[in-house]
Amino acid sequence: MNQFFKVFFVSLLIFSMVVFTGIFTYVKFFNPEGIAIEVPNKDSDIDNKDDITEFDTPLEKAMKKSKRVNVLLLGLEGYRSDTLMIASYDRINKKVDIISVPRDTYYPREGYAKYSEFMKINSIYGTDENRQQAVMEAVEDLTKIPIDKYVSIDYEGVRAAVDAVGGVEFNVPFHMKYTDPYDTPPLYININAGNQIIYGDKAMEFLRFRKGDPGYPGYIEGDVGRIETQQEFVKSAIGKALSLKLPSVINSVYPYVKTNFTLTELLGLGGDAIGFSKENINTTIMPGTAKYMGGLSFYIPDGEEITKLLYKLYGVQLTDETENE
Repeated sequence: MNQFFKVFFVSLLIFSMVVFTGIFTYVKFFNPEGIAIEVPNKDSDIDNKDDITEFDTPLEKAMKKSKRVNVLLLGLEGYRSDTLMIASYDRINKKVDIISVPRDTYYPREGYAKYSEFMKINSIYGTDENRQQAVMEAVEDLTKIPIDKYVSIDYEGVRAAVDAVGGVEFNVPFHMKYTDPYDTPPLYININAGNQIIYGDKAMEFLRFRKGDPGYPGYIEGDVGRIETQQEFVKSAIGKALSLKLPSVINSVYPYVKTNFTLTELLGLGGDAIGFSKENINTTIMPGTAKYMGGLSFYIPDGEEITKLLYKLYGVQLTDETENE
């Protein structure tokens, strides 16, 4: 099975930063196809909230009052969503919280063996006819974070994204050496440690790496360690993307991106995000624990810690009353 690692967020830095900043400029000033520019509508889907009632809990009230937009970010490997992240954008304070959901996250579903590969959240995309919508619902069910929209990108899009910014400077933590001649295509990773510019093909190897050949190091924490490195790579990439003329980046990446954002919504977000800085990005991993079950590795979500994360995200203080909600 191909194990191409699709870090779509390397394109989110390009696409979502495109979503949050570049598209606004691109459509307003360049508009190459003569598209009629639609004025952002305050009543668009991402702004619609139910009216607050006296029966709402403090968390529900905070969610309804919030101007956060929660976007599911999908990195696709064939029929699997091997990279899953929630980008929660605070439109008022211009801050983004990135919450990574490990691909091995255990998510029970009817019709499949209890400890099979199909109980991993990354299998939903390829086994449910609703594709992105089904993954959105699963992630929302796990985290209780309301997911408004999705953005997805495949393998070729990641390569185009990294090349479009002229490579990403990154300090590789150790010598990454791994060989798998039986993969399709065969996989040969050989990246020296140290600070360097990483380009498209090499970036895919770098982001795909998790364990080393005999005698070479790997991530001590496996996929969790790789996610942490991804997040640092993304921050470096965002810094470079924000310094470029984004229209050319959009042209390179857009053909590989799918989303259910409308142009109106993108324009609204783009206007809100002018002045956004990579220092306003906070990254975390959905709380949980890696565990072997039925001979397979799963990531078991920690419901109590996820709840604490949710309250922190929406600025609600945990009290005896809120803990009983």
